[in-house]
Amino acid sequence: MAGMMKGAAGGFGLTPHKVSMCILLQIYAPPAQISVPFPFSSVSQHNRLALFLLALTKSSEDILEPKLDELIPQLREIGGLLNHWLCDHLTRRLSSLSSPDDLFNFFSDLRGILGGPDSNVVDDDQIILDPNSNLGMFLRRCLLAFNLLSFEGVCHLLTNIGIYCKEALPSSPRYESLHLDDSSNDLEGLLEYENMDLENFVFEKVTEEIEERKRASERVPFHNHAPKALTGLVEDFEDSADPKLKHRYKPSEVSPFAHSPNDKLKVAEPSGGVSLRTNFQIQGYLLEQSDAIEKNGSSFPLNAFESILRQIQKLAPELHRVHFLRYLNSLYHDDYPAALENLHRYFDYSAGTEGFDHVPPSSSGCNSFGRYEIALLCLGMMHFHFGHPREALEVLTEAVRVSQQHSDDTCLAYTLAAICNLLSEVGISGISGILGTSYSAVTRVGTSLSIQQQLFVLLRRSLKRAESLKLKRLVASNHVAMAKFDLTHVQRPLLSFGPKASMKLRTCPINVCKELRLSSHLISDFGSENSPMIIDGAFSTAWLKNFHKPMGSLVFSQDTGSGRKSDAFHFCAQPSSIPASVLQSVGSSYLVRSTAWGIYGSAPLARINALVYATCFADSSSLADAALAYTKLVQHLAVFKGYKEAFAAFTIAEEKFLSISKSRILLLKLQLLHERALHCGHLKLAQQLCDELGVLASSVNGVDMELKTEGSLRHARTLLAANQFSQAAAVAHSLFCMCYKFNMQVENAMILLLLAEIHKRSGNAVLGIPYALASLSFCQSFNLDLLKASATLTLAELWLSLGSKHAKRALTLIHCAFPMILGHGGLELRARAFIAEAKCYLSNPSFSVFEDSQVVLDPLTQAAEELQYLEYHELAAEAFYLMAIIFDKLGQLEQREEAATSFKKHMIALENPQDQEDPLFGMC
Repeated sequence: MAGMMKGAAGGFGLTPHKVSMCILLQIYAPPAQISVPFPFSSVSQHNRLALFLLALTKSSEDILEPKLDELIPQLREIGGLLNHWLCDHLTRRLSSLSSPDDLFNFFSDLRGILGGPDSNVVDDDQIILDPNSNLGMFLRRCLLAFNLLSFEGVCHLLTNIGIYCKEALPSSPRYESLHLDDSSNDLEGLLEYENMDLENFVFEKVTEEIEERKRASERVPFHNHAPKALTGLVEDFEDSADPKLKHRYKPSEVSPFAHSPNDKLKVAEPSGGVSLRTNFQIQGYLLEQSDAIEKNGSSFPLNAFESILRQIQKLAPELHRVHFLRYLNSLYHDDYPAALENLHRYFDYSAGTEGFDHVPPSSSGCNSFGRYEIALLCLGMMHFHFGHPREALEVLTEAVRVSQQHSDDTCLAYTLAAICNLLSEVGISGISGILGTSYSAVTRVGTSLSIQQQLFVLLRRSLKRAESLKLKRLVASNHVAMAKFDLTHVQRPLLSFGPKASMKLRTCPINVCKELRLSSHLISDFGSENSPMIIDGAFSTAWLKNFHKPMGSLVFSQDTGSGRKSDAFHFCAQPSSIPASVLQSVGSSYLVRSTAWGIYGSAPLARINALVYATCFADSSSLADAALAYTKLVQHLAVFKGYKEAFAAFTIAEEKFLSISKSRILLLKLQLLHERALHCGHLKLAQQLCDELGVLASSVNGVDMELKTEGSLRHARTLLAANQFSQAAAVAHSLFCMCYKFNMQVENAMILLLLAEIHKRSGNAVLGIPYALASLSFCQSFNLDLLKASATLTLAELWLSLGSKHAKRALTLIHCAFPMILGHGGLELRARAFIAEAKCYLSNPSFSVFEDSQVVLDPLTQAAEELQYLEYHELAAEAFYLMAIIFDKLGQLEQREEAATSFKKHMIALENPQDQEDPLFGMC
């Protein structure tokens, strides 16, 4: 919801930091200089300064400007061989501004670097600033601000420049005699520059600082319309300050704004004087904090930020969006009563007219009632967040009705998208009546439609409406939703009568790729400087947030050193003016890409897309989505590299997302430990982990069908490992019925394959073949290529268990599945295929071990090596047992004894798993 909030306009004040930027601009584009100006020796050096200045201008409306001793280290980062010259020139030029005449002459000289109407006749190599460029616009604003200053204002600016230089240059002769009183020297800050945290106000000093402001400096009032009233409120603010706010906890692993621990800039004090903030800057701060809440979720500090919001609300009661921030804060900390109360307060005070992008509806009577439909939309999304799907659907359908009544097409488009998200994320049976009563579009199609057909209709209509209203971000989101739908649903005709053209009941991967590509087109609208974008106080901060961030590090890198890269200016590739909501939308398409390729069976492409997301979009995404990307990468390591490497990567991911509640990381931990426990034969531990998965799937916080299915599937596999075949079949059958009810067809294919495996292990191969064939049918319909290869392998094993006369048929099936298994299969699937191939050869009466023993020994040796990484004792023992038999027939006694020893070792480990001292089991 934060992406919908918008800051208001505010004034542009001339400050010492902006004067420093003007000096740097003068260095970058000196008048009457051509080609590469002095002191730059190359175009590369010149461009480095240009990119740095561009980043500074983008952050010029930050809620607190950096000081000189913060700017100088940044210059040293980008200056290279010129760092000392740039810093010395800047400080000397600032020190030379000692009188109003000096300031007037300085700004008069600045006009010479701007191109005028005749700028098209100058030499091609001459460097001039385009007045309409970012740098030119900033310089023009500074010139205008100086022209509007009174003489008293110019004197105040000189005083501020002196204070600005005093802190960075205390040994300068000019400033040795400059003494400030104790109150100004003890200003530990209105704000620390790091993270724009309003909680770092030193509240007990506010009254003294306001008096200092009246004496020594000119500052912008907090609210231009009522500074006196706010000054009175500050006196009441003094005694209620909480000292704990100065040291708010921020996990360095998850905060997108945290600097490195050895960053000297974060402990520096701001320059002298007091600067109360404009309405524009406070709203920019609120917008940034709302993004941080949605990104960090429950790891965002609850009580500290709540105290700040109460103080802001006390100082500026007309800022109703403070209530919305309090609602978000309570929402992501799962405080249902507080979230509901603050949401009601926000709409009671603002009637939904503040804080949201809004296209005015055609109905003029809507404004008299406020924006009730927006309130219903937020309430429905809140119910969805807390796991109340039926209540959420009822509220959202009421929002559809009110939006139609008030002709609020924008809200209607967002509400339809929310309903689509609800129907796709949460399985609800028998809800067609609810939709049909409130949304006439579905009623016209027919209330007999299934939930999936209703979802398809809503997705198409929502996409069409968003495109007609030119809501680009919603269009991109709807394309991603359509890709998800096409990924797991077979498109069927909506009409059940009349002539029908022949059609294949299969999913279409081409449609999925098409929708995902269309969703990524959104970023092209924000890829250039001339693109339209929202400018606000928080928007510009992204340009300097990544300044100290290391580049090129691995996703699971454990190196936290602060060593400087060889390319000190590599950071210039990082800053971007693309809104965070746009990056989140584009990043989500890569997550869906990874999921799609995982379902289709291409493990390398699934891994690549997860890596792209974790590398390029993790900083702008929510922690939940980032955790999902890390989960996919760890699962890939477990399947293809074994558990040791997977647990090493998992440890890093767990530390990174330690403070997230209800994280996928906990689910990943239980999955890895359960899989390893089954492979090691530790059935008691496996059952314990299944019970913990069942607790996570509890309906207390809402039913997560994916998690519930995962828990039941692993419970059935645990019973199968314990040779409790009837109980395992009962659990699997019950799970199949539930998944069929909620149209979870991909899960149905997996469950049918599990039922075939149960019957194979129990010795009823004839009963298992129909289940394997049914699973193959599902895999073909949904293009589940890797699962299809696994089902083909299971079918071959079933045929082989019926007798040696079916060995050729089984071998043919295995060879058909080999290309997919060897190209994209994991260690376990590959080992199973190698062992099954060897058993087919050994079962064939016409095969002779003496003639071609390597045909069976090579795959068995390969299987044994791969099973060592998984510690899969049962399959490894089978591989070594077959190898021992072959070596015995060949008369190779030494190799036979080695294979028999390995077989014995794995059988002992399988029968006595509690005797092994494994530190990895201590993780549970």
